[in-house]
Amino acid sequence: MAFTPKACLFDLDGVIVDTAKYHFTGWKRLADELGIPYTQEDNEQLKGVSRVGSLEYILQKGGLVLDNDTKVRLMDRKNSQYLELVETMTSRELFPGVVEFIDELIAAGIKVGLGSSSRNAPLILDLCGIADRFEVVVDGNSITFSKPDPEVFLKGAQYFGFAPQDCVVFEDAVSGIQAALNGKFRAVGVGHPQNLPQAEVVIPNFEGYSLSKLEQHLS
Repeated sequence: MAFTPKACLFDLDGVIVDTAKYHFTGWKRLADELGIPYTQEDNEQLKGVSRVGSLEYILQKGGLVLDNDTKVRLMDRKNSQYLELVETMTSRELFPGVVEFIDELIAAGIKVGLGSSSRNAPLILDLCGIADRFEVVVDGNSITFSKPDPEVFLKGAQYFGFAPQDCVVFEDAVSGIQAALNGKFRAVGVGHPQNLPQAEVVIPNFEGYSLSKLEQHLS
């Protein structure tokens, strides 16, 4: 029997839009200042990780222990640099096919929400011209626990009044897939299957993807 979700909850970075390159630039600048090597592989490790968790990862890699005030200053500086880069974003930064897929969901009466650890999610949705498509946005400003805790997705499901098992989460990060599974959601990975082994199904991207394909994948 075909499974049709009542709601779909999307991560932002790496699923709807590519902001990883901006995060890489921001964290690399900070790591360089601290004398800590920072590579694209490190950036992959920080997919779906909160701002605090990302800084802790870099400090641990460099064997640095800093007081809380210094950490806050460093995170604020990184975020300011990130926002400078992000403010140049337009709808051209959206991944191919994702808007068409979201529009098909909405046309079919399926609720659409965002579940992102990013505190800048509303700004990015506005800059890309797609904010009006999301009935609820749960971001880093409205959660206590970061992924793999399922709070960000549970809040979205609660807003819609649906059980998690009636909702599908789209994620590109291991921590995000774990968050979806921890909350009893259906989990679709976006990216490479070898990077997301826990996902029920993995799609490379949204080009040519449709509701009927989603229903087939999850039935």
